[in-house]
Amino acid sequence: MNRSNRSKVAVIGASGYAGAELSALVAGHPGLELSGLYVSGASKDAGRKLSSLYPKHTGIVDLPLTPLGDDGAALEEIKRNADIVCLCTAHDVSMRIAPDFITDASKKVFDLSGAYRVNDPAFYEKYYGFTHTRTDWLASAVYGLAEWNREAIRKASLVAVAGCYPTASLTALKPLFNAGLIRRDSMPVINAVSGVSGAGRKAAVSNSFCEVSLNPYGVFTHRHRPEISHHLGQKVLFQPHLGNFKRGILATIYVQLADGATDSAVEQAYRKSYEGCRLVRILDQWPSIAGVENTPYVDLHWQREDDMLIVCSAIDNLVKGAAGQALQCINISLGFEETLGLLPAAEGVKA
Repeated sequence: MNRSNRSKVAVIGASGYAGAELSALVAGHPGLELSGLYVSGASKDAGRKLSSLYPKHTGIVDLPLTPLGDDGAALEEIKRNADIVCLCTAHDVSMRIAPDFITDASKKVFDLSGAYRVNDPAFYEKYYGFTHTRTDWLASAVYGLAEWNREAIRKASLVAVAGCYPTASLTALKPLFNAGLIRRDSMPVINAVSGVSGAGRKAAVSNSFCEVSLNPYGVFTHRHRPEISHHLGQKVLFQPHLGNFKRGILATIYVQLADGATDSAVEQAYRKSYEGCRLVRILDQWPSIAGVENTPYVDLHWQREDDMLIVCSAIDNLVKGAAGQALQCINISLGFEETLGLLPAAEGVKA
């Protein structure tokens, strides 16, 4: 593809794990070009090259990290130079700046924060700790669970990329729910473990690699529980754990099946839902973190006994759970092959 025809992408919050991952994916995409990388004005990383923070990206992403500052100049620069804006920022920051890129400059915005994932203002006060002041945009934001919302993503100006735990959980549960295979008066139980990169790059004792031992957190209060319940259409019980590994999520999900559900019906629900979906792999063995680390895949496997089903879902939290899914949504939005820039076999042509 001619370089002049590439869509230009600005990444705000590029110094974090998801932002850096996304910057590298965009840099390697034949239809996209990085227009700039940005961090908050107070960031200690401002002015440094991204590759100096992440040496593995040397020669791939050597752009400097531009601070946003308080004068708005950097935001105006983004509006002038970018076609697409990716927000890897704090939830309240995304809430504040995302709509302006659309209304002021007609940009497409892909938000990796939780600021627009649920159309309920009370959700943000209860689970995110801030008052949502751009509630007029909640209804128009499209949930970026790529395999399930393709048509809406194609038309959207604001895509709220799905969370990492919700991606793993909903990919496993939605085929069952849509086929009527989950007992409606039950509550699926999601027992999930994430690597420490899911907690972000900012140092803290609670996510220090030397301090982490497999432990639960966010008991009954984790913000991804209502996100999963909202987009599934049925309440779930969700319990996350922090594991002492860098990246990846493994979710083991316990489902009480509806009366009459059979192995054949479960198999058909998954096969039908993900037919032609190259990034969802239905395995004949239990998935693992090692099987998906540094890849854009969701790996699924299930087993039934009587009216109980156990299904396991594995993803890389920074790829399919964040940056990779954002790029998948961008591909859908621009009409590219969905896996372009994510799988080596994808061709650089419009879908």
